[in-house]
Order: sequence, then structure tokens, then C-alpha cells
Amino acid sequence: MSWLSNSQAVVLTAYHPSGKDQALGGSHGKGGEEAASRRYGQYTMNQEVTKVTERPPFDRSGSQDSLDELSMEAYWTELENIKKSHENRQDDQEVVVVKEPDEGELEEEWLKEAGLSNLFGETAGDPQESMVFLSTLTRTQAAAVQKRVETVSQTLRKKNKQYQVPDVRDIFAQQTGSKEKEAPDGTESQSVGTDENKYRGKDDQASHLGVGGKELTPLVPEEAPASETDINLEVSFAEQAVSQKESSREKIQRSRGDDATLLTYRVPKDKTGTTRIGDLAPQDMKKVCHLALIELTALYDVLGIELKQQKAVKIKTRDSGLFCVPLTVLLEQDQKKVPGTRIPLIFQKLISRIEEGGLETEGLLRIPGVAVRIKNLCQELEAKFYEGTFNWESVKQHDAASLLKLFIRELPQPLLSVEYLKAFQAVQNLPTRKQQLQALNLLVILLPDANRDTLKALLEFLQRVVDNKEKNKMTVMNVAMVMAPNLFMYHTLGLKSGEQREFVMAAGIANIMHLLIRYQKLLWTIPKFIVNQVRKQNTENQRKDKKAMKKLLKKMAYDREKYEKQDKSANDADVPQGVIRVQAPHLSKVSMAIQLTEELKASDVLARFLSQESGVAQTLKNGEVFLYEIGGNIGERCLDDNTYMKDLYQLNPNAEWVIKSKPS
Repeated sequence: MSWLSNSQAVVLTAYHPSGKDQALGGSHGKGGEEAASRRYGQYTMNQEVTKVTERPPFDRSGSQDSLDELSMEAYWTELENIKKSHENRQDDQEVVVVKEPDEGELEEEWLKEAGLSNLFGETAGDPQESMVFLSTLTRTQAAAVQKRVETVSQTLRKKNKQYQVPDVRDIFAQQTGSKEKEAPDGTESQSVGTDENKYRGKDDQASHLGVGGKELTPLVPEEAPASETDINLEVSFAEQAVSQKESSREKIQRSRGDDATLLTYRVPKDKTGTTRIGDLAPQDMKKVCHLALIELTALYDVLGIELKQQKAVKIKTRDSGLFCVPLTVLLEQDQKKVPGTRIPLIFQKLISRIEEGGLETEGLLRIPGVAVRIKNLCQELEAKFYEGTFNWESVKQHDAASLLKLFIRELPQPLLSVEYLKAFQAVQNLPTRKQQLQALNLLVILLPDANRDTLKALLEFLQRVVDNKEKNKMTVMNVAMVMAPNLFMYHTLGLKSGEQREFVMAAGIANIMHLLIRYQKLLWTIPKFIVNQVRKQNTENQRKDKKAMKKLLKKMAYDREKYEKQDKSANDADVPQGVIRVQAPHLSKVSMAIQLTEELKASDVLARFLSQESGVAQTLKNGEVFLYEIGGNIGERCLDDNTYMKDLYQLNPNAEWVIKSKPS
């Protein structure tokens, strides 16, 4: 990558927005009588100086004035610091020319990402593998798939492809009769034919801020009392949006200016256990990602928000070092030194160094380090970090914080990923805070593992900073304002945007950053309706496999009745009704039969097993081992302590129950 310069701007051409979309960029400078309307970091910097009044010259509510005065100053100051930092680190970078995607190319890529690639191409003749998947989709999910299928079908027909292009009506015709069936896991289907009234619930419509005709959901004041409410994870988010859309205008009018802004959301209690990212086996997590992409697209479709995935551009990147190195390359280097590490060692060390200086330091993350010293530290780290000779004691706390932000900004691909960065930015356009959280939840699921793990470590650190706000004066809003430019402004290329548009963008991405920090526990939860869809897929696939096996056994002249009896006894394992058998093959050779009761939880099972076992089991501390649900209609799932075993047993009676440690 390289920098192209002229008298007006400096432009990075490593990435290019797909389609006709123009990325948002720039800032509304503050401090002094003059401010520059610019884009900082690795994007266009327009150096035209304009006069700035005390307040932005467009209308907005009194609440927005308060937001701007209290916290937007930190945002503009951070952009100024990024600009200064970048001026000290203008390394040669390669120019990449990006070809505009062909018609239908993005939709075809979307279908591949959604696990539906076998509907098209040279192998499109037998789409049976996708039929099971499609049969588990909700009405809105199916509509999102159908929309993309139609676009690709039309494109392929225009190109006169030799292979047969399936008709959309043929693909979805088989699903019509199955939509009203009861799900294999015993839950009612969420698809066509379901009463929409079940999706209706308390609307969380936040009071909106008008900015030149654009509405934004504001940050809730820290000191405001907030009533907690569960966010519905049992019903498709898009289906909820359809139901709420009918009465949304009335609710918006009713909620403006009232206590709707004071609602805060929490992960609901689920008797069958809350499933978090990292709890499922890889094969099931892959299905979760496919469903999350379809659900996110369906939600955006219902709400009228355009969702276009970016295509990652192949660029020449460094294959060693610390800064400007892809996360995957960093982890490959680090795993040679610390096997199993999932977060870059330099990232972990910078956070540790900041915390060693004390999280009570006033202005932590906001006050920048000395630019020249930062540049020298980068060079020294590159040379000495892996040799273990770097003197961390010499790194000042604010310098370490600046290095952490620099590391995030200089990743060759953004931490929020090239593919979904624009989708993250588009969250600000969703009408309610609840829908913004739902979209962020799905986007977090879709991130690559390395990006998601690093983002989680960052957000947990930022929360620890916020926990010390009484002393460091860094509230969640202040931290959001400082960190938003570092995560969201990375690839904002495009034309000059007006001051009003810049303010809308700045307030929007700061709001998203605020939600990421405040609701991170909720965002790392896999919605129950998606887990149930995975269970349905597994059940249907097992049914097909079992049918094929029986047919094979019959051909081989085996006793079919004997096979069925063996299959049944293998599942029952001579365990009485209402009793589960718990195993811990790595801890004990003995299994334990446990009677199910209404109040028996996973934590009770663990405690009972470990208390009665000698040897290795007694040396284990709480939290080192977990109870797993394995088999039946799920591949493998780690249970949280508050899972009610009887309820889960009824959902998955053919599962095995195993105690083991969680893989690193």
C-alpha cells in the first residue's frame, strides 16, 4: 500500500467500498476558533479550514446539545491525536486497485457465506443438502434468502450459463408444507403460519434526536436511573421487528421524551441454559454463523436498511512483526511461544502495562502519549519484543494506551472485519436500541474467531476502565467517544462529506461503541432461537442418515429389527426414566446416576460429582471443569451453572452428560 498525495488530500487506496456506497468519514473539529473538517488515520484528510461556531449550525434537540457538550469533545480531540500520530508514521504502503463487483456477485458471495453455495454453480444439480437447512428457516429468513436467490438466478440467466439455474419457486416449494409443523425439539415453529401476536412485546423505542432530518438514538446519561428488562432471545429478531413495525409510529410518538430512554437490557434467564460464544462444538458453531448472517440480513431487510458485505481485498502485508500485521499472522507467531493463545501477546502485554499503572489514573485512554516517544517505542518493540529484551518498565502508562490504540488502527484489516465494518456502522440507522443490540449480537457472532476474541479482550478491559470512573473520570460515554474513531474510522474512504453528515456519523459510531462496552455480556450470547434451529437441523440430518443406514442394512441382509433394538438400547443405556448418567472419563472411570428434580441445576451435578470423587477430582477448583451436553440434537454444548437439568433433558433426551475441562 502507498500514499497518494496532492495539495488537497492524502488518500489510502488499499480498500474500496463495494457498489455505489460512499463511506462516511471526517470530523467536526473543536478547540479554538478554527477547526479543520478532516478524516484522520488511514483515510482522506481534507485540509480545508472552516470557521466553527460554538454549536454546530444545524438543528438538534436540547438532549443532543447536552450530549455534545459532555462527551463529543473527547471524540474530536481523539481524531486530532490520531492525525498527529499518523503524521509521525507515514510508512510506504502499496496501492491496490479494486474492481467494482459484477452484478449479482455480492449476492452470490452472500449465499456462500450463508452455507447455500450448492444451490448454484457447477454442482447445483442436487441441492438436497440445503433443503434441510431451508426447512428450519423462519418466514423472514426465508424471504431474505429468496431475495438473494432471485438476484443471482437472474444474473446467471443473463450470462447464459450452460448449467441449469434452479428456479426460486422450486427451491422454496418444498418448504411450504413443513412450516407449520412442530419443531423436532418440541418447540413451536417460528415460521409461516405462526400467530404473529406471540412476537408482540414491550417496545423499547428510545427517544430520538433529530439531526437535520436524521434521527439518532442518544446515549443514556450515566446517572439516570434505569429499569432493567430482558431482551427476547427466543424469537427471531426479524420476526419481532415485523410484528412491532405495525404499531411503531404510535409507540415512537408516545415514547418521545418519556422514560423509554431509561430502559436497559440484560440476558434473560433460560431454564435450558444460556449459550455463549465458545460453548458449542465447531460444527454447530458453523451452522450458527450461517443462520446469524441470514437473520441479520432479514432484520435489515424488514427495517429497510441496506446491508452490503464488503469483499476483503487481497493486499501485500507484513509476514512478521507487531504493528501493521494481520491478526492471524500474529497469532501464528505467538502460538509458537505460547501454545493455544487466542489473543495477540503484544495486545495482552499493552493492556497489562496500562493496568499496572493503575486504572484510577485520570484521563486514562483520553490523554495521549508523546508522539516522538511512541514512534521510538514502536521501533524498539519490533526489534526486541519476541527476544524478550524489551524494557517494559520504561513505558509510561499513557504511552502504553496510545500504543494500544495504534495497534488497533494499524491492523491491515479492521478489528470489526472488512466484510462487516459497514454493517456495524449501519447499526446506528436501526430505529430502536433493542434492534441495535440485536444487530450487534448477530454481528459479533459473525466475526472471525481471532477478531472476536481480541475484541472481547478489548471490551472487557474498557469495562474495567469504566469501573474506576469515579477516580479516572472516564465514564462509559467518555471511553466510547475516545475508542470509536480507532475501531470504526479505519476504512472510511470516499468523497468529502458535509459538517452535518460528519456529526451524524460521529454521534452514531460513538453510540455503537457505547453499546458494545455496556452490553458485551449480552452480545456474546447465542440467541436461543438460533440454537433451536441448529437442533432442528441436526435432528433432520440424523433422521435422513438413519433412514439411509436402515436402507443399507436391509440391502446387506441384516436383521432390521435387531438393528433398531440395538439402536434403542444404545440410547437408553438401561437408565431409568427421570435419571441421567453423568460421566467424567478424564477424571474418573466411574459414572454417576443422578435423579432429576425440578430444581436440579448443572452446578449441583458438578458439585455432587466432584464431592464424591477422590484423587484428581478433589484437587480441581470450581470453574476448571464444566458439564457438557453431548449428542442427541446437538453436537456438543457447555452448560452454564444455572441450567435446569430436567428442562434440558426434556429438550434433548438422547444426550450424554459429560464432565470435562473447556478447551483453551
